[in-house]
Amino acid sequence: MKRTKFIVNGIICLLLSVNLLSQKLWTEADRKYLLDNLKRTRDSLTRETQNLSEQQWNFKESPDRWSINEVVEHLAIWELLLDREVSQALVAGPQPELTKNARPDTAIINFLMEDKPHITTEYTKPFTFTVPMGLNSGKNNLAWFLKMRNESVAYLDSTAQDLRYYFLRAGRGNVHQVFITIFAHTDRHLRQIRNIKANAKYPGR
Repeated sequence: MKRTKFIVNGIICLLLSVNLLSQKLWTEADRKYLLDNLKRTRDSLTRETQNLSEQQWNFKESPDRWSINEVVEHLAIWELLLDREVSQALVAGPQPELTKNARPDTAIINFLMEDKPHITTEYTKPFTFTVPMGLNSGKNNLAWFLKMRNESVAYLDSTAQDLRYYFLRAGRGNVHQVFITIFAHTDRHLRQIRNIKANAKYPGR
């Protein structure tokens, strides 16, 4: 009897999952939203770093602050890490049962665009691999960033997968929201780059 009940419950769960997956959550408007913002932030970062001298790339407002070069390296590292998380979520397959507890997209935006400083070393303890080392040139860091970003754009432009059904580890959001994190994280650091360039001691001012 228990075995029969277990099988019946399994079939019911399977049917519910199939029914949920038949309901399309990720829309063409969602696709456009991500593509527009990924391209916008990519192009903004390219403009902000265009024709910088070595002194401008490596200027620091103070010894404990990042240079533009280090900011771009940090962005490239996160671009790589988040792309890996997207790949893992897609390999794991759709998880429609998690959609009911998904956070709203605005929660991602609000967190990343708040004025409160985000301390990278604390966020990643004990692994501080997102802290830039500053060993690469600014132009190479930008090329690394652009390679990763353009791959994301190409994927989103053609995918037929419903990205709101694919999740990271429980509570970490769906794949659509990962791409929101990618462009909003870039927006946050674009603000940082503009602040660096506005400093009275910034070379060439």
